Amino acid sequence: MAGREDGAVMAGGPESRRTTWAEELLGQLRPAGRDVRKVVTWLAEAVHGTTCLLDGTGALLAGQPVPLAEELVADVAAGRFASAALEDKGRHLRVVRVGSPQSPPAGVLAVSRSAPFDRQAADMLTHTAGVVELLLRAHERSEAGRRLQEATSALRLAVLQLLMVEDTVSARRVAAGLWPGLLDTDTAHVYVLETHPDERERLTTECLDATGGHALVVRCPAVDGHVIVVAPTEAVGPALRSLVGERPRAFLGGSPRHNLARTATAYGQAVSALALARFRPDGTAVYAERTHPERLMAPGALRAWSDRLLRPLDALPHHTRAELVATARLGLEFTAVSAARILGVSRNTVRARMERLERLLRTDFSHLTVRAAVHLALNTQAGLHDEPAADPAPQDRAVRLADLLTGPALRTWAHELLGRLAADTRDVRATLRAWIAAGGNAERAARLLGVHAQTVREHIRGVEPVLERRLLDTGSDLYEVVLAHLAVGDLQPPALDGPA
Repeated sequence: MAGREDGAVMAGGPESRRTTWAEELLGQLRPAGRDVRKVVTWLAEAVHGTTCLLDGTGALLAGQPVPLAEELVADVAAGRFASAALEDKGRHLRVVRVGSPQSPPAGVLAVSRSAPFDRQAADMLTHTAGVVELLLRAHERSEAGRRLQEATSALRLAVLQLLMVEDTVSARRVAAGLWPGLLDTDTAHVYVLETHPDERERLTTECLDATGGHALVVRCPAVDGHVIVVAPTEAVGPALRSLVGERPRAFLGGSPRHNLARTATAYGQAVSALALARFRPDGTAVYAERTHPERLMAPGALRAWSDRLLRPLDALPHHTRAELVATARLGLEFTAVSAARILGVSRNTVRARMERLERLLRTDFSHLTVRAAVHLALNTQAGLHDEPAADPAPQDRAVRLADLLTGPALRTWAHELLGRLAADTRDVRATLRAWIAAGGNAERAARLLGVHAQTVREHIRGVEPVLERRLLDTGSDLYEVVLAHLAVGDLQPPALDGPA
């Protein structure tokens, strides 16, 4: 067996040939390789020595430490010498700069071995330095791209959080820098896509490609498998439906078009539609423009009651009131943890704001009837504040919640909704009533009914598709069912009518 100057090594006869060191080195640039540490390890084995890669400051990046003088490393890294060679105590040392003199140093590559450097070993070191430079530069560009993607993703989340707290002016300012014209509209749809958490990154990328920069695409901060899309244009909806249709484990829920200030409401509706989408053949659903209980109440009386109930908040500074109301609306729609992630604050901050609202309204949010009433008042102020009342509020006495619940249209709606449960032979209506009275706690409801808690949960899950509303998750769907129970008299309305 004999070596050649070009690095080829012949073995076994004229028809066979081992790979040259140059081919092995080039193989490190294949997509499956491209690991600087593997290249440095390969060099050490190829030259039968010890190798190390240092950055511009002398810190070890790869390989095994090699005794080097700091001045020597600094001179080579600074470009004062392209390379250096020396012998010390029977060890032969070579140091080369990784990178051209005109560019910032990518690093310093050093080799120490017992035998003197021949031409092949020197060539290996020089060419390896070139390969290492390519890999380091590629890694730097990849890292820069990754950081840019993370920064862009953080900005998209910041815009969504501003929309969630109804700060549309700030949201437009933040979005204008990267996505000019994206929020130059007063209304938008909100969509929520669901997939396995491991597939969310790819789904997010596909959503960005499918929407073509015409929508705000955000990885949901509250649910690992969700992607939120705020879509000002109508073309986004069909694109997302097509995207879901191509994925077997993906679902899509959408909201009707809402004012940007109602993004939080639209998001809650999209999540509600998502629950129905899981049972649809195409995996998609849009929140139905069904009859909501507040639309069956006298608008003037509803506004008067809402304003009176929330009057204690009017004494707060404007920004404090807006912050408290935005947090309360999300806190009533979702858990404290989810609301905190959506708002970008701690869960303790959400809980503290909810407790402050409780103190101001002198009530207790552990009761579902109270939560439903406050949710009704907050949404009324948000949705009807700028609309003229269709009829004047009664002037002879203050409007009470009980007055709003006695209208014939509302009672008819409530009887029709809860009447759907009559077909079930298990008396799920009694279970639902007890579960609401117990604050949505299955264990307490089970004790009231004398059954197992799992039975209560099964009954509640069973009525969800019948009522076409999510109940086990807090939110608008649950509060509509609570108001229906109040309207038909199955539950007593809370003493919550605001200050006299």
